[in-house]
Amino acid sequence: MTSDRARLPVPFSLYLDLVRFLAAIMVLFTHFRQFRLVSGPAEGFFPLAGHMAVVVFFVLSGFVIAYSTQSKHVTLREYAAARMTRIYSVALPMLVLAFGCAFLVAQLYGPDLVPAYVLNKAYIYLPLHLLFLGNAWTLSEVPPWLVPWWSLSYEAWYYVLFGALCVVRGRRRFVAGAVALAIMGPQIWLLLPVWMAGVWLYRWLGTHSLPRRAARIGCLVTTALLVAFYLLDIEGRLRALVWSLWPFSTKLMYGNDRFLGDYIVCALVVVNFACARFAGFTALEAWAVPIRKLSFFTFPLYLCHALVLEFWRAFHPQQDGGPADFVLNLLAIAVFTWLLGHGAERLRLAALAWIEARPKRGTAAPSPDLADPPADTLAMTEGDTLQRIPRKF
Repeated sequence: MTSDRARLPVPFSLYLDLVRFLAAIMVLFTHFRQFRLVSGPAEGFFPLAGHMAVVVFFVLSGFVIAYSTQSKHVTLREYAAARMTRIYSVALPMLVLAFGCAFLVAQLYGPDLVPAYVLNKAYIYLPLHLLFLGNAWTLSEVPPWLVPWWSLSYEAWYYVLFGALCVVRGRRRFVAGAVALAIMGPQIWLLLPVWMAGVWLYRWLGTHSLPRRAARIGCLVTTALLVAFYLLDIEGRLRALVWSLWPFSTKLMYGNDRFLGDYIVCALVVVNFACARFAGFTALEAWAVPIRKLSFFTFPLYLCHALVLEFWRAFHPQQDGGPADFVLNLLAIAVFTWLLGHGAERLRLAALAWIEARPKRGTAAPSPDLADPPADTLAMTEGDTLQRIPRKF
């Protein structure tokens, strides 16, 4: 039986799902501008807030992992199976497809359109990215045409560290945690507080509450502050400050000169979520079905849109995209996201079923007659809703 603390109110769950999907849209909007698919006055409707959105993802990820492990009291085997099947069901097909597309384009049009050094040493870079080591220590590598992959190199190792410290039992957890930290390196350490803030938030909500009026005001104020943070380019000022004070080599700073701004965004997001928990946004329940469906596609959308845009840019490197290019890319991304989302979910369920059928160490395989019947629902993961979801899609 799940404790009261482990349950999340439906309005709050829907709020988090909606924020998750909107964060993915912010990443998409950012890349639309960076890939020159919008220009002129239309650019104002496509904010360059993609990095802020990734900070939101990190806070959400830590929150959801804390929720799922505490509410279900998972074993290490269950934790590893849930995390690996969730991330690899989307990441593995995308990695294979990205390398395949890059090889194809290189053969047809020459190596100038793709990162040739990666393709020439795919035997090194494929395992590197399968282990999410592209940002370990001084490395700054992503698979060809998969720029958003960088955040997976952070998040996957946060999963490992959390499992080592909070799921592994006994003294072994400290050794496992130390090994995970040693593999990560300083780039990934810098954003670890952001991810852990989500874990802290979940535990804080279990022992604290806010008046509804104050909570709604808090949501409004923090949202306004996040908008102001972007419009006033506070991040740019903080990046300049970091570069003036940072004593180490530039390689260690690649992609992480925004960490001071990330901490501020993280604090605002944490307060926003804490307020949303008690704000009672019951109006969202009328939109529960579309919100759940959109949230289901967040991870596929986040990862696959880059491949579509990079493929387009490979053949249009010197010109701005017109309305037709914008619409074609948008349609291609929507179709690709739908296919990847449903395909990855079937792959995830099949992998979980296969793992569940394997006998645990020291036990015999269960008899078919005594095995538990298939469940009608699956426990949530960070890419699904925060409520239980139907098995059939």
